[in-house]
Amino acid sequence: MKAMVADTLQPGVRKREVFGWAMYDFANSGYTTVVLTAVFAAYFVGAVADGAVWATFAWTAALSVSHAVVMITMPLMGAWADQHAAKKRLLLFSTIGCVLATASLAWVGPGAVALAVALIIVSNVCFAWGESLIASFLPELARPSAMGRVSGWGWSLGYVGGMLSLGLCLAYVLWAQGQGQPAGAFVPVTMLITAVVFALAASLTLMLLKERARPTHSSSERMGFRASLSQLQRTFREASQYRDFMWLLACAVAYQGGVAVIITLAAIYAEQVIGFVQQETMVLIFVLNIAAALGAFVFGYGQDRLGHKKALALTLVGWVITCVVAALTTTKGGFWYAAAIAGVCMGSSQSSGRAMAGLLAPPSRAAEFFGLWTFATRLASIIGPLSYGAITWITEGNQRLAIASTGFLFLLGLLLLLPVNIERGREQAMRGETGNA
Repeated sequence: MKAMVADTLQPGVRKREVFGWAMYDFANSGYTTVVLTAVFAAYFVGAVADGAVWATFAWTAALSVSHAVVMITMPLMGAWADQHAAKKRLLLFSTIGCVLATASLAWVGPGAVALAVALIIVSNVCFAWGESLIASFLPELARPSAMGRVSGWGWSLGYVGGMLSLGLCLAYVLWAQGQGQPAGAFVPVTMLITAVVFALAASLTLMLLKERARPTHSSSERMGFRASLSQLQRTFREASQYRDFMWLLACAVAYQGGVAVIITLAAIYAEQVIGFVQQETMVLIFVLNIAAALGAFVFGYGQDRLGHKKALALTLVGWVITCVVAALTTTKGGFWYAAAIAGVCMGSSQSSGRAMAGLLAPPSRAAEFFGLWTFATRLASIIGPLSYGAITWITEGNQRLAIASTGFLFLLGLLLLLPVNIERGREQAMRGETGNA
């Protein structure tokens, strides 16, 4: 057992620290599962916006604004975090912001569209900041040969956290419906449940995870953001030299756009197209999280053996199949098949991408390069859902066409993955440590 851990973790890293790191995935998955996927998304469209024809587009537009904010701010934040050895401090800030904004969604009732949009933007920005910052710790914790499995541990534990939050919310919803309460009464309580689970689980991360980085500039240079801005400019200028990392970013823009569609619009599609009721949707997402946890855990080990590139390619093929099945099926049973495939692909594709980014980024600039990774994934999160919302608006609600078009994003991702060479990219990242990239 000790030998296995020694082969997996960087020198000096203890198992409890990795557990603390993985617990952040556990913490923040409740936000994506309950708020963005299973409960609040459909509630926004059906109740807050009263099912208006523009409601789906308004939801995707709000998310797109939040992603645009992250695109602008995260690379700079990553560069500043590297220079000041402040990843953990910024993680605390982003966690508090997401928890408070999520809890505040409890005050959103029917007709409060502006308040809902504002809180979704704030909560999703803080969520994305935290997601990028926690990912940047990965190269400090795992050896290069084990990044896939360690990343998989985090993603799989994350889906367990999502299931816990969703399970607690589902139990409350079933009780509330049994009491005859409307959605406007019980949905706000699910936001409070999600915020509390997030806060409690993230507190373990903040207690156990260490800030191992060291400031890279003198104290006088650390007084402002000027050095960070200079470093950020260099990052964009020099990033083209890391061609495999850049091909991976292009691949991420494509396939993560499709993943964002599934995360943010699955509940809306299930209820408005397939005919699910809310409790059925919540059960569906719960089972999807089980499949995602298994996919992330199994593929985490599989990608270290099979190869990161092949593992990601397999999941992209699975995503294409998911979109085809979802677009063609007219029954709840058929949609369950699509959801099962999506669950496996969800965990494995996101785990694979994070591990590949960790391998191809220079270790001493991990937060900065993961800032670029977040830039790419947030751009994807604008392109995917916003195009889906625009298609449904233009076609007067044809969501089958919208989900079918999402399959092309995964095909494009597969094509952009082909030029990536993991071995070459890793060698170049390590040469970058000495300034010879």
